[in-house]
Amino acid sequence: MSPHDLIRRPVITEKNTMLMEQDQYMFEVHSTATKHQIKDAVEEIFKVRVLTVNTLSTHSKVRMKRRRGGRPIPGRTPSVKRAVVKLAPNNSIDIFEGV
Repeated sequence: MSPHDLIRRPVITEKNTMLMEQDQYMFEVHSTATKHQIKDAVEEIFKVRVLTVNTLSTHSKVRMKRRRGGRPIPGRTPSVKRAVVKLAPNNSIDIFEGV
């Protein structure tokens, strides 16, 4: 699997912008990606040195949608795997700098 297939997109939230001050960045990754694969992919794509990788998986949940005047329709939220990547000092990722 190529590095661009492993790293799907950066996750940009208020909490993640606070983590950027500590040289930590969050990415949505492929559900079967391992920590070593994520580390190698981030280092190859962004040309930075990665110290640690922490992952978290969020499983899908059932949510009920309501139609106007009708009965509820069951739906599901997506399953997501995210990785928090801590970079070495004096390294940064330019995608996040403009946020």
